[in-house]
Amino acid sequence: MLDKLTQVKERFAQIQEQLCEPDVVSDMAQYQALMKETKRLQPVVEAFSQYETAMQTQADAQELLADPEMRDFAQEELDAAKVLAEETWAQLQVLLLPRDPNDDRNVIVEIRGGAGGEEASLFANSLFRMYSMYAQAKGWKSEVISAHETELGGFKEVSFSIEGDGAYSRLKFESGVHRVQRVPETESQGRIHTSTVTVAVLPEAEEVDVEINPADLQVDTFRASGAGGQHVNKTESAIRITHLPTGTVVECQDERSQHKNRDKAMKVLRSRILQVEQDKQNAAIAGQRRAQVGTGDRSERIRTYNYPQGRVSDHRIGLTLYKIEAILNGDMDEVVDALITADTAEKLKSAE
Repeated sequence: MLDKLTQVKERFAQIQEQLCEPDVVSDMAQYQALMKETKRLQPVVEAFSQYETAMQTQADAQELLADPEMRDFAQEELDAAKVLAEETWAQLQVLLLPRDPNDDRNVIVEIRGGAGGEEASLFANSLFRMYSMYAQAKGWKSEVISAHETELGGFKEVSFSIEGDGAYSRLKFESGVHRVQRVPETESQGRIHTSTVTVAVLPEAEEVDVEINPADLQVDTFRASGAGGQHVNKTESAIRITHLPTGTVVECQDERSQHKNRDKAMKVLRSRILQVEQDKQNAAIAGQRRAQVGTGDRSERIRTYNYPQGRVSDHRIGLTLYKIEAILNGDMDEVVDALITADTAEKLKSAE
């Protein structure tokens, strides 16, 4: 591990020199790539510098222990340096774990009502609102790609993009089945109903990630429509794209412009195909470590929202919080941080 840390430190110094070269500064693509690498390596270099300082302090204090007049001071210095060295070493172990290559990507979130009819659709809207408010709190940009509303204000399905620093790294554990337990407004007997909603979080694919042959696409146009006649177009601006080799179908009718709808639909299509390819890769290494807090499979039940008890329980890590209102209002950090911590712990365990 020390060899790896030394290599990171040398690479970081090399990048700093390159960033001062006129040829690099004038090449925007190369400059941005080096700045991105700098941002990734800097926390490792800073922690390693702290570790080296702590180790040197220990060595210096060890020598001073031989001096009776300096012994007490030296012992304090030694003890503090040992603690700092242990803490920074543990931090470095986490920083050197293999990174998910998708962590820096933007995401596309797809939410669909599952079992429970209209109640499931209404909860799909609640989850859409939760993620939208979380994105807003993080300073991320969210934009609806496609939405199929119901008469009562729910969503049969809704897909939207979230753009921002760390979006995928913090939302990737949301894929799966979300279960809600509450008394529907339409329930006269006051009985608690259980409904489900599926969530899929896809890393947004760039054009260079997925090559799509235009000949493999069937593109259909139709008039956009919404519940109760809302958001209806008189022109055929809505787009449905079918990727014939995989049978993947994507619709987008949120924009008035057919061109904009096509761009959005292609963005979703690329992301879905990228996800299929990555799922195949994950299956190929199933004997090794996969995402330990969940496979990302949208059929896996991951969380329950119990309204009568004010409880949110994440079944993968045994986390229960009695703050359902705050969480559904976008205060998700406690849940997200716990999932990231659990995943990191599993990665460290696998690396032993």
